[in-house]
Amino acid sequence: MKKILHYLFEHKTLSRAQAEEVLVNISKNMYNESEIAAFITVFLMRSITIDELQGFRDALLELCVRVDLNGGDVIDIVGTGGDGKNTFNISTLSCFIVAGTGNKVAKHGNYGATSVSGSSNVMEQLGYQFKNDTAKLQQEIDAAGICFLHAPMFHPALKAVGAIRKNLGVRTFFNMLGPMVNPAFPKYQLVGVYNLEMARIYNYLLQHTGNAFTIIHALDGYDEISLTGDTKVITNTGEKIFSAETLGKRMVNAEDIYGGNTVEDAAKIFLKILKGEGTWAQNAVVLANSAMALQCTGKYNSYENCYHAAVESLESGKAYQSLQQLISVQS
Repeated sequence: MKKILHYLFEHKTLSRAQAEEVLVNISKNMYNESEIAAFITVFLMRSITIDELQGFRDALLELCVRVDLNGGDVIDIVGTGGDGKNTFNISTLSCFIVAGTGNKVAKHGNYGATSVSGSSNVMEQLGYQFKNDTAKLQQEIDAAGICFLHAPMFHPALKAVGAIRKNLGVRTFFNMLGPMVNPAFPKYQLVGVYNLEMARIYNYLLQHTGNAFTIIHALDGYDEISLTGDTKVITNTGEKIFSAETLGKRMVNAEDIYGGNTVEDAAKIFLKILKGEGTWAQNAVVLANSAMALQCTGKYNSYENCYHAAVESLESGKAYQSLQQLISVQS
């Protein structure tokens, strides 16, 4: 690792193959924590290259525990995190609303490294038991329309760096990798990113997968449709900027989508919204993200139809029922 660090400290970049090798070695615990922290820090001080990101991604996918959900047309709704906004768990809530519409969801998530509560934190708090048994995950999809994939159980490298990321408490390149390495290889993806440079990189990488994708970035810095301002939306076919009024019928204030100070707070907010007891602003944000995910599947004629389907899922109780069914499968 010392040789690699000296190389990087000279402002050089890694090839795709070199990046892959480093991450494979990290997963094998070949480096100590200080070396890994120093390596991660390099990419906090300069932008990551596409070759480096592809190499890291290659390593994670090569080593991952793959999940075959019988060829199901699953979708993942995921943000890179790292936007420093501490919102409630918008992407995870949207997953249950989408599942409530009858679409199948394979949600890939992790503990929060830069936020109070990541998707894994809130799911664990709600009683979900992490697993990487494909048969049990398929059972969850069949029963509830959704399964949850806790990233460290599928990716040895993510498990190896979990404590280091948490101790650093800042956004790292692992935030960028999460949405690209779902072990179920979803057919559709809604990916939220924290800046426009990341949006461009994701656009380049996802174009090569052949799958349908939608990348979203709120222009005031959120890695989801926040409705606090305009949102840039990038798909396989192009890009466009949408207003909050177009996507969610109204604008909201930043304080309206605050996620609380503890995991317990986050879980309470999560349940309140999913039960249909959220505020107008909370509901609007979740519904807009859910609608954009539904549009990504290409199964609906218009965004308006997607929005109505999301509203029906939430207001009918189907979204909450999906969570109840998922948790009941655990016992």
